[in-house]
Amino acid sequence: MDHSGTSDKFRELCEESAKLKKSGLCTNALNERRGMLMSLWYVMQVRAGAEENVRCQCLRLISSDILEHCFVPYYQQKKRFQGEWHIQETVLFPGYVFLVTSDLKQLTDSLRKATGMIRLLRTGEQIVPLSGEEVDLLLKLGREEQLVRMSTGVIENVYVKVFDGPLKGMEECIKKIDRYKRKAHIAIEMFGRSMDVEIGLEIISKIK
Repeated sequence: MDHSGTSDKFRELCEESAKLKKSGLCTNALNERRGMLMSLWYVMQVRAGAEENVRCQCLRLISSDILEHCFVPYYQQKKRFQGEWHIQETVLFPGYVFLVTSDLKQLTDSLRKATGMIRLLRTGEQIVPLSGEEVDLLLKLGREEQLVRMSTGVIENVYVKVFDGPLKGMEECIKKIDRYKRKAHIAIEMFGRSMDVEIGLEIISKIK
């Protein structure tokens, strides 16, 4: 998967989000400020396996003036075949496509042209964007290219210590480690709820 197509506008949004996070505002004020200054991130539910097809349709059919960015987050994982370990990329949230816009009404009207969409995520009857905390988490994990790279760590006694990669500093979120598959199962808040996702993590040693 080519992750080099990050738009300049989306890069600016990411930089603005980072500045707001460092501003010291409380959570409610921070979210209000985001809504005034920058476009919002929405989530579209699609059939699992159809993420890239729907993403490409959206980019082709919807003007960039309306749809500022459309992406599917991926994570790296290591798989062994032909006697060697290879890094592969897997959809982080199967069945979801992310859209960035400042005009929700025009976006929802334009989405009627695309096939394969189930719905935009809602709270009750209202379509709601991701919270500031959810956006920050996506940027911490996947950065601008929305590719969660492999993390590396060790186990000291019964504790995991990650010293490289996006999971560094997020050890408390790790619920389970599969050392053979080089994966960690982590619990995060996303889509307004708690959910478990898989992230690439290689444990290089176990220290007693």
